[in-house]
Amino acid sequence: MTSLDDLAKLDGVVLAFEFSPDGRLTEHKSASGASAETAAMAAQFCASVTMNFNVLAGAFTQLSGMPWTPQQGWAYSGGEHTVAIGGSGYKGVFIKTAKADFNTLFQMLVASS
Repeated sequence: MTSLDDLAKLDGVVLAFEFSPDGRLTEHKSASGASAETAAMAAQFCASVTMNFNVLAGAFTQLSGMPWTPQQGWAYSGGEHTVAIGGSGYKGVFIKTAKADFNTLFQMLVASS
């Protein structure tokens, strides 16, 4: 199981965090000095997106006939950063996109479930 310490050590990671389905921050690690308030806001944002993807995955599974559940992870890139969530859907990182090794990142996130 991948720990937050392991995720935080990846090149380019700004914040590694874990949260509950209702958006409560349960733990965070930051080598860049991201505040607890920033981590809590990230947890709320990511819980909302994860919930939406869970609903969409179920609907798309029915529409397409392809298995899209259970969710294994998601990512969004904008500006110079990416947020990636994986495993049970409640652990992830904010990472500098230019430094992200997405294969390694998602292997670690999926292994963390």
